[in-house]
Amino acid sequence: MKDNTLNYYNQNAVTFSAGTISADMTQTQHRFLDKLKPGAHILDFGCGSGRDTKCFLDARFSVDATDGSSELCRIASQYTGINVKQMMFQELDSVEVYDGIWACSSILHLPKMELRDVMCRMRDALKSFGIIYTSFKYGTFEGERNGRYFTNFTQETFREFAKDISGIEQEECWITGDARPGRGDEKWLNLILRKADTI
Repeated sequence: MKDNTLNYYNQNAVTFSAGTISADMTQTQHRFLDKLKPGAHILDFGCGSGRDTKCFLDARFSVDATDGSSELCRIASQYTGINVKQMMFQELDSVEVYDGIWACSSILHLPKMELRDVMCRMRDALKSFGIIYTSFKYGTFEGERNGRYFTNFTQETFREFAKDISGIEQEECWITGDARPGRGDEKWLNLILRKADTI
């Protein structure tokens, strides 16, 4: 994650959390959780306010949560009641630990070169046939905008990007409007990826 992006979240953590914590992600959360067994082990990778971590905990899943922003970690820890670990995406080094990784609107802040490495780290952190949910702003933009770095994708550009990442298969892909009030015209690419049995 670019330094400017991290600074943005540390400086705007309170307002960012307030603007995202009530966003209705119910349908997408259920779409992800329905693919997991009860009590499965989930990593909320870039958890922000802790909104989704709390949902997963309330549904009796085992959850680890991380974020690169120390301020968001503090807010999310208070909100969820668990210790949210401050960690950059590139620091993920778990091997076959998680049944599912939830990376909602988080790894989109990585340039494509860094994103490829992080997705391999996510794959390695999953158990066999584990799943990843992730989302990107819909489009072809890559660069800094309003103080944060973004890598956007369409269905076609993500498929092209991911084709040489071994051991990950695209299982579902769909487009939604932004869940935050007043931003429904902004489109998001949602993906569920599954770790293959062999790499």
